[in-house]
Amino acid sequence: MDTGLKDRVALVAAASKGLGFGVARALAHDGAKVAICARSAAEVAAAAEKLRAATGAPVLATAADVTQAADVQAWVAATVAQWGRIDALLVNAGGPPAGLLKDFTDEQWYAAFELTLMSTVRLIRAALPHMSAGSAILTVTSSSVQEPIERLGLSTVMRSGVVGLVKTLADELAKDGIRVNNLIPGRIDTDRVEALDKAAAARSGKSFEDVRAANLAKIPLGRLGTIDEFGAAGAFLLSPAAAYITGASLRVDGGMMRSV
Repeated sequence: MDTGLKDRVALVAAASKGLGFGVARALAHDGAKVAICARSAAEVAAAAEKLRAATGAPVLATAADVTQAADVQAWVAATVAQWGRIDALLVNAGGPPAGLLKDFTDEQWYAAFELTLMSTVRLIRAALPHMSAGSAILTVTSSSVQEPIERLGLSTVMRSGVVGLVKTLADELAKDGIRVNNLIPGRIDTDRVEALDKAAAARSGKSFEDVRAANLAKIPLGRLGTIDEFGAAGAFLLSPAAAYITGASLRVDGGMMRSV
């Protein structure tokens, strides 16, 4: 299928590894010009080299912390200076820490708000002036927005706010021909999922292997997803091939979530 991504300009946040890298690679593979960011200059530069080598696509790497408004503005400005416009935006960031709600301080709540919800607001607000009809915005949240996960209350609350924003913006921006959707990862093979499983093993006194096996047993397809499988779904929703999809939340979870 021709996704129509060739020569389109895509911004992909938190793309030095994991879910963001998977989407960036899928976009680049289909011919998009990809601007990626991450907090570490060395890591984002290394990721850009991998993308160029694997796809031959133009890739712009920028060190940026999405919790910092000035960094967001600078990243968007650098992309527009390079390619003149923005056709696609993937909003993404690392997850808030795990734990029980009673144990989190006000400062940790504010930090989660900045990391997950305000970074989304700022990224979209900065990119919109450079987007036009046919452009697309996609946010990455979590399966917890549909089925809360033990010890991930900060993530659930903040990411649920992101989903509300997606539905609101899908209405607001439809008249401008700009689509807004949400992508829900299940258990994808990333550092964060591994860290959560290791933490669960430490709390329970079980081995990492036993915890991982128990979690895989909850997935009908019986395995973790790959970042490339997640990336393919993300690239599709950001592409003209998904021109009649807006205000939607797509699960990439191997059938894990039981909610209808």
